[in-house]
Amino acid sequence: MTDALTFRPMREADLDTVVAIEFAAFSHPWTRGIFADCLKSGYQGWLMFLGEQQVGHGVISRVLDEAHLLNITVKPENQGRGLGLALLSHLMQCAQEQDCQTCYLEVRESNAAAYRLYERFGFNEIGRRRDYYPSSDGREDALVMAYMLLD
Repeated sequence: MTDALTFRPMREADLDTVVAIEFAAFSHPWTRGIFADCLKSGYQGWLMFLGEQQVGHGVISRVLDEAHLLNITVKPENQGRGLGLALLSHLMQCAQEQDCQTCYLEVRESNAAAYRLYERFGFNEIGRRRDYYPSSDGREDALVMAYMLLD
């Protein structure tokens, strides 16, 4: 990667590109309405750029001293280059700057690449939500993971 990696807050005007990346990356993507609702609710949405190209996005919410990673997406053609880890690091830094002590997330049981990313970063599996996600053959369990943001 020779281009600079930068981040900026997500805005309503960004949602066409966000949704295009989302639909390219996932079998059950978030809709434009979900992203718009998150922004209206005050959740933090972030965009990641490699040079001038938008290559990913993420959304976190905060309640008191807890953060919840709701979405993290890297454009399929840019995956496998460490960008997911960079985006996750940025999102966790944002949560820490908001005085959050713990971050929680759910990940599809079948999403081994995402699970490895979270585990490598320092998240630990703490539970399971049965039939949490829609899947092509019905429902799929979510694995619940947590990361301590304290120094």
